[in-house]
Amino acid sequence: MQRRHVLAALGAALPVGMLSMRLGAYTREEKDYWKSVLDADAYRILVEEGTERAGSSPLNAEKRAGTYTCAACFLPLFDAGTKYESGTGWPSFYDTLPDAVATKRDFKLIIPRTEYHCARCGGHQGHVFEDGPEPTGLRYCNNGLALHFVPEGESLPDARLPDGAAA
Repeated sequence: MQRRHVLAALGAALPVGMLSMRLGAYTREEKDYWKSVLDADAYRILVEEGTERAGSSPLNAEKRAGTYTCAACFLPLFDAGTKYESGTGWPSFYDTLPDAVATKRDFKLIIPRTEYHCARCGGHQGHVFEDGPEPTGLRYCNNGLALHFVPEGESLPDARLPDGAAA
């Protein structure tokens, strides 16, 4: 098969809706808002769908009971009881809180993966894999900079969203 046929076949395999979802996730005003409240590294991960270096998050060593929220809008995403040591270098969880995340297919590494985002603000969290422990068999591999940890007994922060966004 000629190279142009291979490239055409690969291009056809990428759903157009998937590309527009990634590129059109935030308005310019929303991007400006998140840039004003997040540090540069958190913005790169949450808004631009980046990834932090493995082993760099202090949350890897966090062992206390509590809740992990989205670092952007503070929606509760994970109960600390579902966190486990996956050996990957990123905070990992075997389950999310109900209705906390939304998923989409990610083709950035050519091989399709399932990416997940905060269900409220759309902030990129990480990828979910089917190699986790029981009872779900899932591994939500999260960027630590995309999370905010709230120890048990402390109040969860109020929602943080751009003006006009629904909480």
